[in-house]
Amino acid sequence: MWMKQSQVTPITLAQMPEQFAKISLLLLLVACGLVVAAFHALIRWSLRAPRVAEQSTPGAMGLKYSETRILTANGKQLFAWYIPASGPGMAPALAILHGWGGNAETMLPLAAPLHRSGYALLFFDARGHGRSDPDTFSSMPRFSEDMEHALSWLKCQPGVDPGRVGVVGHSVGAAAALLVATRRDDLAAVVSIAAFAHPETVMRRLLAAWRVPYVPFGWYILHYVQRTIGHRFDDIAPINTIRRIRCPVLLVHGTEDTTVPVAEARMLYASRGGAAGSLLLVKGSHDRYEDLERQIGDMLVFLDDAMKEQMICAPEEKFR
Repeated sequence: MWMKQSQVTPITLAQMPEQFAKISLLLLLVACGLVVAAFHALIRWSLRAPRVAEQSTPGAMGLKYSETRILTANGKQLFAWYIPASGPGMAPALAILHGWGGNAETMLPLAAPLHRSGYALLFFDARGHGRSDPDTFSSMPRFSEDMEHALSWLKCQPGVDPGRVGVVGHSVGAAAALLVATRRDDLAAVVSIAAFAHPETVMRRLLAAWRVPYVPFGWYILHYVQRTIGHRFDDIAPINTIRRIRCPVLLVHGTEDTTVPVAEARMLYASRGGAAGSLLLVKGSHDRYEDLERQIGDMLVFLDDAMKEQMICAPEEKFR
């Protein structure tokens, strides 16, 4: 029985360069893809927020509180401390959010004076911070999403007057508070502590400190971050969002702040449009403020006036 020999078409010498070119191109594309993927991973790793868990509680300050978990976007949960108002009747309330790499504990110096003034307080961790759930990445828009969910939770608490609820934020948390205030008409006041004017300015300052050349790497990083977070920097920049806020805004900024120069606070104040607002410049840096009790006093005057104004306006709105 004869076996049929398989026929193999030989590759001619003329075809070899063509085959080699195709294989080389394929390998080059794979290598480029790996380099880009590695560069993206490096960007995310470099810009990740450090996670620091709380070491103390409001109880250490003699305040009664409860720990709670608040559902937020992507099915994640936020860790929070709720401090109810001590007085009878319906009380004003504040949702308070830390900055990048912070946690609820970093904002606790505000707790005692605000509570003494009759406020119910909600201190919470943004996703990927403190004891809240992680997510794929942290960003200022995600801070604002978390604040929106925290506000919805706070307004439903017994003893809280839903018509007298405000927000307090620090740094990225302050920028998020300003962004949230553009989306809601049920806020009585916003206190922004050490907010930046524009995220691109912050990013470029950071990249310059890391000695990353703007062309080509810095430019690419800025565009990659905007694509990742799903927002153009111009659309979420406080210098633009503050113009659309309808409630009173207090801008607090340290005169020795080197992370976000005080000039940016002045820019924000000048850009607030028709919104009622105040600029409070205090002695201190980005994270530390001296003579805290006096500074809190100025903040309380602003908040009390805003809450009283809300009480005056509320009856009129019911008849519209």
